[in-house]
This record gives sequence, C-alpha cells and structure tokens, in this order.
Amino acid sequence: MSDSRVPFSEIYLATEPYVKSVGQVRIGASGIGWKAAEGESEALQGVNIPGLSLPSGMLALQREDLRRLQWQRVARGYGLRIYTKSGTLHKLDGFTADDYELLRDAVKRFFSGLTLEVRDISLKGWNWGKTDFEGSDMSFRVDNRPMFDLPMAYVSNTNLANKNEVSVEFQPPRNAASAAAAGGKGMKRKGAPDELVEVRFYVPGTIATGAAIPAASKDGGEAMSVDGEDGEKSEGDDDEEVSAAAAFHEAIKNAADLGQVSGDSIVQFPDILCLTPRGRYGIDMFSNFLRLRGKTYDYKIPYDNVQRLFLVSKPDELHM
Repeated sequence: MSDSRVPFSEIYLATEPYVKSVGQVRIGASGIGWKAAEGESEALQGVNIPGLSLPSGMLALQREDLRRLQWQRVARGYGLRIYTKSGTLHKLDGFTADDYELLRDAVKRFFSGLTLEVRDISLKGWNWGKTDFEGSDMSFRVDNRPMFDLPMAYVSNTNLANKNEVSVEFQPPRNAASAAAAGGKGMKRKGAPDELVEVRFYVPGTIATGAAIPAASKDGGEAMSVDGEDGEKSEGDDDEEVSAAAAFHEAIKNAADLGQVSGDSIVQFPDILCLTPRGRYGIDMFSNFLRLRGKTYDYKIPYDNVQRLFLVSKPDELHM
C-alpha cells in the first residue's frame, strides 16, 4: 500500500520575518514538507532557512529530525511550531481551527513517539512573569503560559541599564533585511508602520553563582529561568551571590552569541575617547559590523545601518 500524505493548502512559511510566502504543507511517514505555490518562491530568494531548497521553494523536514510539535493561536489563524533536533524552530501559519483534529491524527499516525501539543497563550496582559530559554527563543511566561517569544537570533545587543534592569536591542536578520532592501517580493519591512527595536526587563534580587546557568542548550532544552521575584539562597549554600539581572544579561549574551564574536577582527582601536556614547571604548571592526567595547556597555553597529560618515578636525588642526 502506498504512503498517503495529508495536505493543507494556503499555509504561510513564517520561520523568518518579513517573508510572506504561501504554499502547501504535506505530512507523511517521511516527515513534513512545505512547497511554495506557483510564483511565491520569488519571496524566498536571498533567505537562508535550514532545510529550504532554492529556487524551488521546497522545505523538507525529515521524520528523524523532528523533536517537538506545537499548535497555537497566531495572527493568521492557527500555527504549527516545529522544533528540530538540530535546534531550529520552524513556523507554519494559516491553519484553521478545523485543521487541528486532522493534523493531530496525522501526527499520531505518521510520527510514533510525537504528539501535537496545544500551546495556550496567556492573555492576562501582566507585565511580570518568568523567562525561559528554549532553543533559539526566549519565552516570557505568565502563570506558566507563554505571553510572547523573543528570537535570540535577532538580538543585536544587550546591556545592564542599571543594577536591576536589562535592555535588549533587536536588528532584523541580515539575509531578510538585505533581501527586503533589494526589493525582494514578499519582504515588506519598509511598508511596516512599527517595528520592535528594544525591550527592557526589570529583574530584581540576587541568585547564587552556581545557579546562574547563562545559556540555552543547542538541542532546545531549557537551561535557565529568571522570574520577577527576589532570588533565594538555599541553606548551607556558600556560593557567591550575583544580581539576577546580571545573570539574565549573561544568559541573553550567550543565547544570542554576543559574548564571543566569531572570526577575527580586521582592525582594533583600543581606548578611544567617544562623545556619544560618552566614555572610552575599544573599537573592533569586522567584515559586517563594528563593536564598541566599554567597561559597562557594549554596542554592535552593523555597517548596513551607517548612512553617512564625517571626518572633522579638532581646533588644533593636527588631530581628527
């Protein structure tokens, strides 16, 4: 008997932002596949998504690489979140409520050992809760339900704004932003009225250094949880205490790969006096960005964000 597949039409590939490409999903014993509809593969050119073949616009996820499947409410109806063993999170949006039972039965039929989990979103609107790191995402949870997710791959910088406050800055992924700037079909960044560029977290209290695990595991397992209450030190624990904000800051740096810059810098300028931001910073220049390293703050500036450069002289006319 031939292997029958369960199809779903008008499904959007939502793994990357600014990509609006619709296609068809098929689920079978070999895994999950998504194929862009006719004329829609143009929206994917220049986008680097693991498992996506170009220019055909075919996404193939093998059964043995699937780790977790979740169903949740999204802006385009309902969505399927696919966690892979390699640490990638794929998102498919555009399902209807009636598709749930069909999709659940298909997962039960074809993928032994996996179930379709229902991910209930918190709608309370509270601004305090817990943060969990899983794979390449950070989830903000209220009453053990996710309220929103922040993809760590899009974090460009994070700083300790003060003793209890952590700022997180976002930059669109280079491949999506470049493709959008080039006029790629389906990438509507310039037409979007609003875009999140920074969020700040208030993290009070202290935790023991032994409890500060500052990274999410590559296989998608949870590695750290920080809540909005004062940390407690267990009795008999002699570990040195650090602020919960500092531990949270380190967790974001590691999850977003900001702690260590891959590759060698092209040139370095140590101890440069800067007017804005004020202070002395080391300047490291890489192929796609430059980094300002200070005692308290670090800044990462992509060259794509630089519009103009000015060379001005000091009053002595000897120095620049």
